[in-house]
Amino acid sequence: MLSGGVTEAPPPAASDRVPDGLWVPPFGLPLRITEPFRPPEHRYGPGHRGIDIAAGEGEAVASPVTGVVSFAGDVAARPVVTVRSPDGALFSLEPVGDAPPVGTEVVAGDRIGAVGTGGHCSGGCVHLGVRVNGEYVDPMLRYLGRPRLLPW
Repeated sequence: MLSGGVTEAPPPAASDRVPDGLWVPPFGLPLRITEPFRPPEHRYGPGHRGIDIAAGEGEAVASPVTGVVSFAGDVAARPVVTVRSPDGALFSLEPVGDAPPVGTEVVAGDRIGAVGTGGHCSGGCVHLGVRVNGEYVDPMLRYLGRPRLLPW
């Protein structure tokens, strides 16, 4: 853990191409997590349905996955952009403004906006939430540096 409660995730595995559904850090490496995923005890319970990644206001945000912009606009007075990956997972980032229009195809690493203001991050981070089949999942499960079990 770094100062101020920031945790660095391990670097991603080397790859020429990001496999479908896996994500890359929207601000490059190191990935500086200020708040981890905390699932709620039940569907409507309290929790933190994503991770917060340290970022500065106005900083460029890269698409974490290859996919299509499925939403770009304000939600509860904060700018949000959502990218749907080929496997149907939704990657939402906030506060991120200056996003490309809905329907824009993006490749992992393409610029999809800039860090805005609003929400619980208040200019010091970007919240990344991932939904699979309507349920929030820990974004770190799709990170390139995650452990992999090899078949015997």
